[in-house]
Amino acid sequence: MKTSFYKFLARVNKILLPSYTKKRLDLAKASKLQLAIIGWRYFVTTNALD
Repeated sequence: MKTSFYKFLARVNKILLPSYTKKRLDLAKASKLQLAIIGWRYFVTTNALD
């Protein structure tokens, strides 16, 4: 049940949140908000894959 929730959340993230890899964002130049979004997407993705 936990993984299905994170899989749903990953789909929502894919639709709503921007993809910084497609925009070729340099992590050294990223703002705090961009780093928070990247961290959130990473957290959700790793939990969806377990």
